[in-house]
Amino acid sequence: MAIIDQVAWDGHVERNDDPYGGACVNVARRVMELLDELPEGANVDTHKLICDADKDIKAGGITGFMAGCVAQMVGQCHSRGDEFRKSWNKDNGIEEEQAKGGTVNPAILTIGE
Repeated sequence: MAIIDQVAWDGHVERNDDPYGGACVNVARRVMELLDELPEGANVDTHKLICDADKDIKAGGITGFMAGCVAQMVGQCHSRGDEFRKSWNKDNGIEEEQAKGGTVNPAILTIGE
């Protein structure tokens, strides 16, 4: 994996040694491996990558919140993370100007009047 922030990655792994957090880490690890296999300039389909990674490691189907955590980890730690993060945000209806460099969490709901 092309990790660019080893300290952050090691922190994610260390802090998420429970089954829930560990599933996020394991899916993120597999997503980064899949990103390494994806040719430069290829479309980064974040939903497909996360679903494929979830299936590959037999995580059992992660939640939307967990997928947001995966996107955050990949965005922060992988050499193609910023590309992944921007695509993730766009796939979830948020343009870069709105995201301001952050990663959108699709599990957050806005309830109107």
